[in-house]
Amino acid sequence: MNTCDLCDRHDARVRVLDLPLRDYGGRIAFAGTVSTIKAYEDNSRVREAVAEPGAGRVLVIDGGGSSRRAMLGDQLAALAAANGWAGAVVFGAIRDSAAIGAMALGVKALGTCPRKTEKSGQGQRDVALAFGGVAIRPGDWVCADEDGVVFADDALE
Repeated sequence: MNTCDLCDRHDARVRVLDLPLRDYGGRIAFAGTVSTIKAYEDNSRVREAVAEPGAGRVLVIDGGGSSRRAMLGDQLAALAAANGWAGAVVFGAIRDSAAIGAMALGVKALGTCPRKTEKSGQGQRDVALAFGGVAIRPGDWVCADEDGVVFADDALE
């Protein structure tokens, strides 16, 4: 399954993310049920989420598009991979990109920043998001590969 074929077969059912995301994880293609986080320059909720069993889910992080602080680094990415998360889509920055590139985890983000976030417990989990021209809800399905990221209400083949 790839995003191009999904768009060809299910054009009316998919929502294509309109952002210039880059691939950083050791897995380029990944798919799964969406779990969301909305937080600005604070990855406290990301740490909480990746510490839980991922069960093949994909963490979609709305970091407000900030490139000033990294919402995901090698320690949290390693925890996500160990706990069975399929990947992360980050509307913002990550750090430790070389280490993340060696992990069996899909990671797409706008870019990198070496600065970590503040940890003040801010942010929301499993809330509706809107960025990159699409609405994203917890429980949606996402498929990502080298050509892009598509969301749908449920899993597609």
